[in-house]
Amino acid sequence: MAKPSFPRILSLLLLILLFTLSSLPGTFAAGRLSLKEATIDDLQLAFKHNQLTSRQLVQYYLSQIRKLNPVLKGVLEVNPDALHLADKADYERRTKAPVSLLSKLHGIPILVKDNIATKDKMNTTAGSFALLGSVVPRDAGVVEKLRKAGAIILGKASLSEWSHFRSNDAPSGWNARGGYGLNPYTFADPCGSSSGSAISVAANLAAVSLGTETDGSILCPSDFNSVVGIKPTIGLTSRAGVVPISPRQDTVGPICRTVADATYVLDAIAGIDHNDIATIETSKYIPKGGYAQFLRRDGLRGKRIGILRDFYHFGNDTSLAQTFEKHLNTLRKGGAVLADNLEIANWTEIYSSSDEDTALSVECKISLNAYLKELVASPVRSLADVIAFNNKHQKLEKIKEYGQDLFLAAEATNGFGKTEKRALLNLARWTRNGLVKLVTEKKLDAVVTPKADFSKILAIGGAPGLIVPAGYENNGRPAGICFGGLRGSEPKLIEIAYAFEQATKIRKPPSFKGFKF
Repeated sequence: MAKPSFPRILSLLLLILLFTLSSLPGTFAAGRLSLKEATIDDLQLAFKHNQLTSRQLVQYYLSQIRKLNPVLKGVLEVNPDALHLADKADYERRTKAPVSLLSKLHGIPILVKDNIATKDKMNTTAGSFALLGSVVPRDAGVVEKLRKAGAIILGKASLSEWSHFRSNDAPSGWNARGGYGLNPYTFADPCGSSSGSAISVAANLAAVSLGTETDGSILCPSDFNSVVGIKPTIGLTSRAGVVPISPRQDTVGPICRTVADATYVLDAIAGIDHNDIATIETSKYIPKGGYAQFLRRDGLRGKRIGILRDFYHFGNDTSLAQTFEKHLNTLRKGGAVLADNLEIANWTEIYSSSDEDTALSVECKISLNAYLKELVASPVRSLADVIAFNNKHQKLEKIKEYGQDLFLAAEATNGFGKTEKRALLNLARWTRNGLVKLVTEKKLDAVVTPKADFSKILAIGGAPGLIVPAGYENNGRPAGICFGGLRGSEPKLIEIAYAFEQATKIRKPPSFKGFKF
């Protein structure tokens, strides 16, 4: 037998090396593209050219979670079936349909907040031990749509327990099951309640994620963690199967690293769900052809955007103030017409009033009791049961440290009396005479504010908001820029936000400098 030549040995070694590289999670076939910060479009392109499989992608994110999550605590649990679902996606891609016919989310791993039901081997607990082991009747409406689009449910993201409606004293980002989630930029407050959803995509523990918002719970974590968040119009996405606070203010939306990725997720989850009646009426806002068509680099051209100076307060951070003035100039350069020094009527009354809290208390008791009663199995069947569970397991739930004042206030309500009805009337009046009147009379497409401070006005009005990375404060904490509008104005907000993002490209991944995992 002839001895193999050196060139043949070298070729064989190179083939082995290439095979090894192609099978390693986190590396494409020839190292052409890192999975860190990879977008949905990047991943789909890699799938198309056989440079990546969904199994490799899931393995990569699982390895990231194993490495970073013990410190960041952005993920409560991973789906034990994630690799099986990845194999299923890979098989479908190979055998069933042309790649061009598959959804943008096909084969893409996604984390969902732990208050969003999944009918699988994972728990849905809102971060509380009181719901550990409970059995949901079905997938949440948005999860059903994600599965239909071919997305892989990678796991459950952590959150502020009970979406930060158990106690005013509990830290944002804390829950009894998972502990205190950390902002990957500052290793401090991540904001909540969708803290884990924002932490995880910011730190590249997942491609994309879902959060929920009642007031600020998508916009604020996105602001703090340098990611993109879309708080949709109330009813645009189904709330069925989501642990509730208020059907009047609750909404489900994407938290991602780019506007495009968030838009692709919104396209997948928006639409009618007969288990949430609000989606039937709100579906009139969904544009024919979906939302991705509004990802336009020239999306600022001709837009009228209102500047609400009452929200432009930066304390001693003069550099951030200068940054936002530059951003306003970027909007102008992109072709937007800015209407400056506008005011929301009664905005100080809105922010000083307790009427929102009054309404949320009574709504929480009613809606949470209904959710708990529908569970197939559960240790608790009412808000009163949850309060009793917490009192019985005070150490586990840190009742002495944080209490449960919001739950106690909600349990003390007795339906919609005069006080609650008056509160609802005030909220509706403030919206009608405030945001709606301003946008209508000034013929605005959107308003723009720094950070997430505008969330309360959007929340009480059921209106959408879209926040994009805008810069970093002196202490290193990220800051976002928020575009808000009237109900159903998501197409305009996406055009504006995408054009701004493409013109600035401010987001940078956390460096973890000086920190050992």
